Amino acid sequence: MDAAAKIGQRGISLVGLIFVLAILGLIGVLALKIVPTITEYMSIKKAIVVAKAAGSSIPEIRASFDKQADTGYVDAISGKDLDIVKTADGFEISFAYEKKIPLIGPASLVLDYDGSTTAAKLPKKAPE
Repeated sequence: MDAAAKIGQRGISLVGLIFVLAILGLIGVLALKIVPTITEYMSIKKAIVVAKAAGSSIPEIRASFDKQADTGYVDAISGKDLDIVKTADGFEISFAYEKKIPLIGPASLVLDYDGSTTAAKLPKKAPE
């Protein structure tokens, strides 16, 4: 007997390879559809920060956001969709929207995005 017969065959069958490639292809197509929505979400988050700094009134903030949205290729929301609240420190801006991505036939993927200019409060360390 030769050494290969003693050890046995190793590797992946043709059917297994086709199955793995099909799964990787589906994941790749899904990623290609999701990545642009994530990029748009990041553009919106940057635009609300810029709009908050640039505006001193609610109409100015909305107009500033619309300008930033035009340059950032944002189609999901506009300045009128922002929730703007006056606080003691100035304004806080928040948004929420839903993005529907058609997949195959009647199946689709729905992503919910939301964000705000409110800084996340970090927990304080306990004194040592």
